[in-house]
Amino acid sequence: MADEKHVFVASRWTGGNFFFPVRIEVTHDRVARIKPSLIGSDEESISMYKVASVNIHTGLLWADIRIDSSGGTNPILSHGHRKADAQAIRALIEGFQHGTPGAAD
Repeated sequence: MADEKHVFVASRWTGGNFFFPVRIEVTHDRVARIKPSLIGSDEESISMYKVASVNIHTGLLWADIRIDSSGGTNPILSHGHRKADAQAIRALIEGFQHGTPGAAD
């Protein structure tokens, strides 16, 4: 499905996410990190075909995600996600890259 979008929101109980939590959006063509603010938002994205690796660092309660690009751009960094969400993000990215997004469900 071309219009399929999966949204993962960081926990409000982690640093920098209390008022405006970060969102990671994964679609068939890109992965985006969106940081809302009082006025507007800051968005960075990487084309699905340019994602080189997904690194997950898990702590006691939360996970940090680093998505690296093969195009030389800055990586997408996000912290404060549930461990299951971080693993789902990685599975979705790998599924979309291999053409089998249903494998991540």
